[in-house]
Amino acid sequence: MNAAPPDILVIGGGPAGLATAIRARQAGLTVTLVDGGRPPIDKACGEGLMPDGAALLERLGVVLTPDQYRPFRGIRYIEDDIVVEGAFPGSPGLGVRRPDLHRALVSRAGAAGVDLRWEVRVTGIEGEFPSPNVGVATDDGPLRGRWLVAADGLHSPLRRAAGLEGPPARCRRFGLRRHYAVAPWTDHVEVHWSDGVEAYVSPLGGNQVGVALLFADQPPDFDRLLRRFPALAGRIAGAPQASRQRGAGPLEQRTRGVVRGNLALIGDAAGYVDAITGEGLSLAFHDAFAVVDAILRENLGLYAAAHRRIVRVPVALTRMALFVERHPRLRRRVMRALAADPRLFRALLAVHVRVRPPAPAAAWILPRLAWRLARPLHPVSRPAE
Repeated sequence: MNAAPPDILVIGGGPAGLATAIRARQAGLTVTLVDGGRPPIDKACGEGLMPDGAALLERLGVVLTPDQYRPFRGIRYIEDDIVVEGAFPGSPGLGVRRPDLHRALVSRAGAAGVDLRWEVRVTGIEGEFPSPNVGVATDDGPLRGRWLVAADGLHSPLRRAAGLEGPPARCRRFGLRRHYAVAPWTDHVEVHWSDGVEAYVSPLGGNQVGVALLFADQPPDFDRLLRRFPALAGRIAGAPQASRQRGAGPLEQRTRGVVRGNLALIGDAAGYVDAITGEGLSLAFHDAFAVVDAILRENLGLYAAAHRRIVRVPVALTRMALFVERHPRLRRRVMRALAADPRLFRALLAVHVRVRPPAPAAAWILPRLAWRLARPLHPVSRPAE
């Protein structure tokens, strides 16, 4: 006699899929999770978890040991002589290597009773939408669940198979990531800007830093791109490389929706704009909570609406950041304006980490920023570290 299908079949065992599985078990649902890989799974990732994402990780009961993470208390933007710095209101973020985060999520999922099936590759959709009984084909036979959650990443095959793939992006940006065995020199995530490329430095556990380069229309040569940031290159000169270089892209992925029939897309599979604001992990965890809430009410339309709310402000901030990234003179002027008025950047960070509601904050931020941009701007000295 065949066993009854689980309440939720999760396809993809990265942070988004594992968070969904854990949250579903917390709600008393049965869950099977399949992934073609074997833990711990490493992928190109900035590895900075914003404070709101760290709070959701705690609600899931995921435990990291002190040597696996390093708190960071804010964001620092740097371009030549311009430095813009702000601290998060409240709790810090966490810098954690992707394999360490993955191990902790896998351990918690197993303890919660998730049926974890590793090295099972999903090959397509079984059945036809809008049937409520759509499942997936795998190299281990067909699998079904009352609900399907596709957390299969940036280039999600299930998004494409479900007919939810959007049109290709006009701008193709890519990322490269390395780790260096050097003690972090700051308790901020640093974002170093240059024309056409940004370098993200995340303080991590184990006396390491992660360096991620984001770029478009540039050769994918890490060392050559790193030389665009002499101060940063000097910081890590001579430090041993502590991981294999990894890359990702194109980063922007568009969707026609995040729900079809009994299937929901979450995390990067649900669409992605860019890594420029560093929110990927936090958004994945917010999606995980929202999709389980919708499944408990047996209405994935509630998840589609929640997902739109979850990504609305991050997408707006990301597109604004990409706009100034493409216009160097405007970017430097905006950075000087923010450096001259630290309250502005702190207010933006408060919206970024969901501490301040966006509408009233924007009513204060936008006029003040416009006023600052209209004034003559002068060099701002670098704050002491």
